[in-house]
Amino acid sequence: MSSSLEGMTSNRPYLLRALYEWIIDNGLTPHILVDAEVDGVNVPDHVIQKGKVVLNIATGAVEQLMLDDEIIDFKARFSGKPYHIVVPMSAVIAIYARENGQGMMFAADDSDPPPVDGSDTPPPRSHLKVVK
Repeated sequence: MSSSLEGMTSNRPYLLRALYEWIIDNGLTPHILVDAEVDGVNVPDHVIQKGKVVLNIATGAVEQLMLDDEIIDFKARFSGKPYHIVVPMSAVIAIYARENGQGMMFAADDSDPPPVDGSDTPPPRSHLKVVK
């Protein structure tokens, strides 16, 4: 059986949207950890710490949230001042619930899937035994 992963899009935006909904559905507060040094990140300089920024993307904290395949885009206030926030999807390091830390970290680069062994040879049998 042969399958081709070439040309597949990143799974990051799909996973991020699913986890966002899961966190919201559980009544928790979704936050994203962002690499602020990635090209295209537009966040206030004063919220960046050690090249990273944590953003609250809960419905009560942002306006006009858009979780697109390429970017996260919304309006938010920092110290009472309005900002237009843009985060390329590739800059998102993790999404998690503030209250309990449940969520997911993303691989540094998910654009190239790992190579698939094209051989038809089955993997070796396990050395483990079923113990009753």
